[in-house]
Amino acid sequence: MIKHIKSSEIIKFIESNPKTVLLDVRTENEWNTFGKPDTENLGIKSYFITISQDPGFLESVKQNIDKKEQVLVMCAAGGRSIIATNLLANEGYSALNVSDGFSGNGQDPGWKNLGLPSIIDS
Repeated sequence: MIKHIKSSEIIKFIESNPKTVLLDVRTENEWNTFGKPDTENLGIKSYFITISQDPGFLESVKQNIDKKEQVLVMCAAGGRSIIATNLLANEGYSALNVSDGFSGNGQDPGWKNLGLPSIIDS
């Protein structure tokens, strides 16, 4: 069963789970247009590996993220990240779906709207 976490719970989660990383599975266009989470000040590493139309998604994850780490998986609103979280869980990762994503899901505001640190590459 997939575990979910809201963006509003992430900082407290990281404090209790220092071996946490954030995996953003949105597209490069989304990162450039809407921004990316900036987790440096939160003390965790971020990975930007798109799941969309990428048959090498799992291989990229395996090359970059250790299974000993807690993985918070994020997309725009929580849909693609559920798929990615499921794939990671099937590979033995401890992964949680960020249910409101970067932009919010209609119920919860999401990373960016909560004012959590983010950047837009220019």
